[in-house]
Amino acid sequence: MTTDTTQTEPVTVETGNLRELITNARLVLFDFDGPICRLFAGHSAERVASELVAWLERQGLRGLLTEEEQVHPDPMVVLYAVNREHPRSDLVLELEERLTQQERKAVPTAMPTAYADPLIRTWSAVGGRLAVTSNNSPRTVFDYLSSRGLASCFAPHVYGRTSELDLLKPNPHCLRQALNAVGSAPSAALMIGDAPTDLQAAESAGVPFLGYARNEYKYKLLRDAGARTVVGSLLPVLRLLRDQP
Repeated sequence: MTTDTTQTEPVTVETGNLRELITNARLVLFDFDGPICRLFAGHSAERVASELVAWLERQGLRGLLTEEEQVHPDPMVVLYAVNREHPRSDLVLELEERLTQQERKAVPTAMPTAYADPLIRTWSAVGGRLAVTSNNSPRTVFDYLSSRGLASCFAPHVYGRTSELDLLKPNPHCLRQALNAVGSAPSAALMIGDAPTDLQAAESAGVPFLGYARNEYKYKLLRDAGARTVVGSLLPVLRLLRDQP
């Protein structure tokens, strides 16, 4: 694997596994932030997290967070922490909506993942069913897909975050929603994700998994979690898909 700025292809020994995953997939479940784009490439996730913490402080609720959570760069950590103390409350609803608005502001500066657009269009064109199974807001996902002319490849199958945070990945809830909506057997689907939580959700749902890792850190996380096949670029996936008879 290489740094953030470059992409790598899978090692040769994995090509057979990759071909099998692609050939068997009738329904492809894409995680959003990672395999499709980098949502916060131009709109700092760390700044979003700090703004959520600042809002809680204005409400006199900063104490809901540990010291580590107060400075954590992932806004989802803030949301999870509040849900831990006040599950499914109006406070969680408000904070989730604030995060959604920040995600939607990030869409214009999101960075498309290399080869994701042609991969999505090609898979759709050859008859594959596509869905997004994400911990981001479905409104954010639709905003981005529409901006890239990709919404028709997925609609209406976008399954994302709600105020019921316990149902987010690694819970397989959104994967099962997609499987049930399309009427697909888990073994005939494929999950493409970039985090151990994606792998755990896929395993719980009985869905084969393909890891996407844009850097060595992501690669190690997926490998250590038990992912068998991990690619550093979507190009070999696109090539194998185009080479299918």
